[in-house]
Amino acid sequence: MPPEERFVSPSVTIDDAEVERSLRPRELGDFPGQERVKENLKIAIEAAKQREDALDHLLLYGPPGLGKTTLANIVANEMGVAIRTTSGPAIERPGDLAAILTNLKQHDILFIDEIHRLARTVEEILYPAMEDFALDLVIGKGPGARSVRLAMPKFTLVGATTRYAMISPPLRDRFGSVYRLEFYDAPTLAVIVKRSALILGVPLPDEAALEIARRSRGTPRIANRILRRVRDYAQVRAGGDITLESTRAAMELLEVDELGLDETDRAVLRCVIEKFGGGPVGLETIAASISEESDTIMDVYEPFLLQLGFLQRTPRGRVATPAAYRHLGIPFADDQQPAPQRALWDAESDA
Repeated sequence: MPPEERFVSPSVTIDDAEVERSLRPRELGDFPGQERVKENLKIAIEAAKQREDALDHLLLYGPPGLGKTTLANIVANEMGVAIRTTSGPAIERPGDLAAILTNLKQHDILFIDEIHRLARTVEEILYPAMEDFALDLVIGKGPGARSVRLAMPKFTLVGATTRYAMISPPLRDRFGSVYRLEFYDAPTLAVIVKRSALILGVPLPDEAALEIARRSRGTPRIANRILRRVRDYAQVRAGGDITLESTRAAMELLEVDELGLDETDRAVLRCVIEKFGGGPVGLETIAASISEESDTIMDVYEPFLLQLGFLQRTPRGRVATPAAYRHLGIPFADDQQPAPQRALWDAESDA
């Protein structure tokens, strides 16, 4: 299946992006799930508003599609300030970031997506900006060069990343609050899907909403994408009515199984089981075997497979669990596994 057609691919079309923006909540009260994060944000926002001060710098991390960008916009809306949005790869030179920072107004929010991809030279500009709300600029070259410090308004940096460990410690330590976003359970996703269906003007029975939720990999972005495809299927093949039967038929056509795995997920599992005897096998080897980028496997597919207990990370590589064998209908027996894997299961059983 080509990358642009993969259902859980992080890339989205322009039309999909516009629809997703229209479905995003604008207030914390309308944002389902992530209760711990929301409660902490409510307290921080209320405290900052009472002090008439800028909110502390905020870092959000977790798998794609869980609501990091949405939360950043909600924080700006709740604070009643403007938000400037950019991404780590888009800021190529220190001057680019300096231009953005100098255009911020008092208490504004700067949202940097994929902040782990900032160049180190660009990060150097952020350090004094985050701590002292100042820009250190070098004017001139050679012996005549001099450093100038420019004061700037107090602002809030909101960073988002799927790779928390790749953020440099000096940058990570300058955030006042760090929150991890977790996968959503099916009932919460069903609430999100029902809300999205209402906005789209699509009648959605409760059982169909729950079926979509179960197959959405714990991710609201995927849930909303499935809803749109189910709506299309119902319009063309089911007389316009979304039912449990039409929802399941649409899922079968999209090759999304009852646990939310698509063909690429199954390809990863089959690769580990059938080509490498269940593992251990390295991530790069898996990526080369199924013609996929290793970063895509690590960021998009692997987290959910790990959560389901279908894959396990070991010092020697990835290992398929007995649950993965059962899901794919492949017989699992200790005597068919390589010795290193048998030793791994034995060690876990003893533990």
